[in-house]
Amino acid sequence: MTTHPSTAGQGVGPLLRAWREQRRVSQLELALRADSSARHISFVETGRSRPSEEMVLRLAEHLDIPVRERNALLLAAGYAPRYPETSLDDPALGALREGIERLIGGYEPYPALVVDALYNVVAANRGIMTLIDGVCESLLEPPLNAMRLALHPQGLAPRIRNLRAWRGHLLEQMERQIALHRSEPLRALYEEVAAYPVPDAEPADEPAEPVPYFALPLRIEHEGRTLSFISSISTFNTPMDVTVAELAIETLLPADPATVKYLQSLLP
Repeated sequence: MTTHPSTAGQGVGPLLRAWREQRRVSQLELALRADSSARHISFVETGRSRPSEEMVLRLAEHLDIPVRERNALLLAAGYAPRYPETSLDDPALGALREGIERLIGGYEPYPALVVDALYNVVAANRGIMTLIDGVCESLLEPPLNAMRLALHPQGLAPRIRNLRAWRGHLLEQMERQIALHRSEPLRALYEEVAAYPVPDAEPADEPAEPVPYFALPLRIEHEGRTLSFISSISTFNTPMDVTVAELAIETLLPADPATVKYLQSLLP
């Protein structure tokens, strides 16, 4: 698994160098992106030059450093954090919460949910609740975690008809997040769910009628039927708050006519 920089006891120069090397960007390439010079980037990384607050933010942007870690870089450079971390319960995010609820509610009867950086579910619509009906109660206790729910042997895993392929997709998704974010809790979650047992064999996964899937489907059994979904994940553009930056909205698009027909039959 990819390792990533650590902030412990480091100044801004070594941290920037670690992020640059992780992104596989040369000093010259970063300098060209940030309208600077390779000499200045070198001086910053070795501590011979203290970057301005604007330069720290510019380099962080061109290295695609997450918002939370941009705050860490600013602190290491001797500046105040730029991005707040507001609780979702805070009245300041009331409009965001309302918008999210309206968005995923409007997607019904198709499933949709919102997760944070650790894949804890912060909102879900009735389509999701339909899919997880009957899951072990212990997995439904707060905080409800989407990865545990999907891959735990007492969760949805026994119902997923293409478990090996879907499990591989989810683990690769987590690996990408670990490479992008500095998060030991996320790494611990990955190690936990990756260690869940996987059946030696899974049921034959042949749809009743051939379907030209355009992406890897999630094929999941529900009340004797096999439903097929394609997952889509959305994030917020240019977030200015750590909490908002780490939210992801996942929608499950029905992948075949039978799934559409069944879900629409659930409408009141």
